[in-house]
Amino acid sequence: MARPIYHPQPPTRVAVNTLKPWAPSIGMWSVGIGSAALLVLSVTPLVKREVLVKVPVLGSYFEDRTPPSDKPF
Repeated sequence: MARPIYHPQPPTRVAVNTLKPWAPSIGMWSVGIGSAALLVLSVTPLVKREVLVKVPVLGSYFEDRTPPSDKPF
């Protein structure tokens, strides 16, 4: 009669094998949620100044060209 042989596996291998089929779905949801957050927060001056202006291609679109005399604060 054959005896079962136990081969221990590190817990990280179990987690990787479990999450591997979910990786594309998690990636797509993450991109969608991140894009929606940037869209909603794009009117916030902090997000404009710290994130959107620093994007290489789109940065010039989000620069504030309003003269200081027209700003209320």
